[in-house]
Parts: sequence; structure tokens; C-alpha cells
Amino acid sequence: MTDPTRTVAEPRNATVTYPGGLRARWRWGGSGQGPAVFALSEAGGTLVDLGPRVSADPDALCRAELRLEGPRGAWTARFASTIHDEPRGLYWDSAGLLVVAYGFHTFGLEAASGDARWDHRSATPIVALLGSPRLAHVIVQAEIETFAVEDDGEVAWRVAHSDVVTAAELIGGRLVLTGFDGQLNALDPVTGRSAG
Repeated sequence: MTDPTRTVAEPRNATVTYPGGLRARWRWGGSGQGPAVFALSEAGGTLVDLGPRVSADPDALCRAELRLEGPRGAWTARFASTIHDEPRGLYWDSAGLLVVAYGFHTFGLEAASGDARWDHRSATPIVALLGSPRLAHVIVQAEIETFAVEDDGEVAWRVAHSDVVTAAELIGGRLVLTGFDGQLNALDPVTGRSAG
């Protein structure tokens, strides 16, 4: 039974453009808001629902929808998360992937079709997605671990952290991590080893 005194926030929206003429429209909401998130779904192209990869009952969770349009057509992908989170994406042009992070999960989606090439689950929420043409992988930063994922979904390296990471940036050839305590830590983004 729904509590009539409880205020439910409206789903949020964002529009992002990626290289190669790709335009993404995101819509996401809190637990049980799937119907409101999907109420404005656009027709045309394929629809891929990745929510069942997260839970047997994805509509009870937070939901997000991505509509991607580009020179090769349009597609829509739906996601689920156990926490209320803002979805984020990174276009990996050399691999032809749109990498999406939502909650604890990261997906490598074919940019042309939306089909999932791979997915990974982290033990903690994803903080950032990072990529560079100088890297043969994308870097997924979660609160207590950093891992590099190659275009086929294989994990190239993984590093665990003793402090919660609140931010990550590629600066001057290093992966600079900011801990919850404000301390900075630098890793080599190619190998994951400490960069001092």
C-alpha cells in the first residue's frame, strides 16, 4: 500500500552528446518508479532491458532508460539499480562501445545496436568511468576498488583500496584518486600499479 503523505520525486532527465554524432537521452528514477521512467519511452529502434541481469524483479528497484540515436539508427536500453544513482556513460570509439555505469553495475553496449557485449558487478557503487585513446581498456572506479576492463569484457587489472574513493580523474598520465579522508593516491592507468 502506498503512503499518500510520502512525496515521490519526479524522474530526472539528461541529454548527452558523444563523439560520432551520437545523442543520448537519459531518464531515471527511484525504487518502483519504472512506470514513470518508461512513460515517455520513444518508439522506433530496438529495446534491450538489462534490468533482469541485476534482479529477478527489476521493476521493484531504481530504473533508468537510455535512448541513443546516431548515424546508424536508434535503440533504447533499460537498467536497474539497488541504489538511487545517476547513470553515467562513456563512448569508447575504438571498441565501438558505449560503457554505462548504474549503481553497482557496468555494461559494455554495442554503440550501433545497444546489445550488451559484457557486464560487471562491483562490490560497491561505481564512482566514475574513465577512458583515453592511450589506454587499451576503460577504467571503472568503484568506492573501494579500481578495475580496468578490456573491450571483450576481460578485467586487465584490479586494485582494492583501504579507504573509500570519492573521485577519480586522469591527470598528467596518472589516475588520481581522492579518498574519503581527502588524501590523494596516484596509479598508473596502464598497469594499476602505484604511481607514487
